[in-house]
Amino acid sequence: MLAFCKRFGVPFAAFVLALNLAGCGINTIPTEEERAKAAWSEVLNQYQRRSDLIPNLVETVKGYAAQEREIFIQVAEARAKVGEIKIDPSILTDPEAFKRFQELQAQLAGALSRLLAVSERYPDLKSSQNFLALQSQLEGTENRIAVARRDYIEAVRVYNTELKTFPGIIWANVLYRNNKPMETFTIDEPTTKPPVVIFDKK
Repeated sequence: MLAFCKRFGVPFAAFVLALNLAGCGINTIPTEEERAKAAWSEVLNQYQRRSDLIPNLVETVKGYAAQEREIFIQVAEARAKVGEIKIDPSILTDPEAFKRFQELQAQLAGALSRLLAVSERYPDLKSSQNFLALQSQLEGTENRIAVARRDYIEAVRVYNTELKTFPGIIWANVLYRNNKPMETFTIDEPTTKPPVVIFDKK
């Protein structure tokens, strides 16, 4: 290395500094990208977990409240629309596709909230062990979704920041030109916990 510097008239200290700068953060962008993608996979896993619970929950409610047909239709339609979304890596950098994904998940969460609220009108359903178990599983899943979304938001924040700040912006323009900022969640899904029913006293 010293011979190289003497031959080309490059100060040794400057050469070492250049090497250090060259290695500084070169792997950060792909590393943070993979972390964000892993966090996204966990979000999808938890959404799928919720989707898998829905058929059993609907059938249980039907057993006690078969006349609530409109709510069952709403849940089925919302679940079907979510299932129609094409999920591939491109969704993370496509604002319109990501927004649509959010909206459909929010619609499904809202439909589930209305389904759970049905139990307030049917004491037998509200006390059913099967319903209570499914309700507990669903609420636990909602908590997992919230955590997964939070972790994804943070991972994307770190990744997007790396693309825009020094020294990441240099590597983004030199080696990772195809890397685009990832989309993140901008709307909150409604909770699926049943609302408190308050009766007017007259």
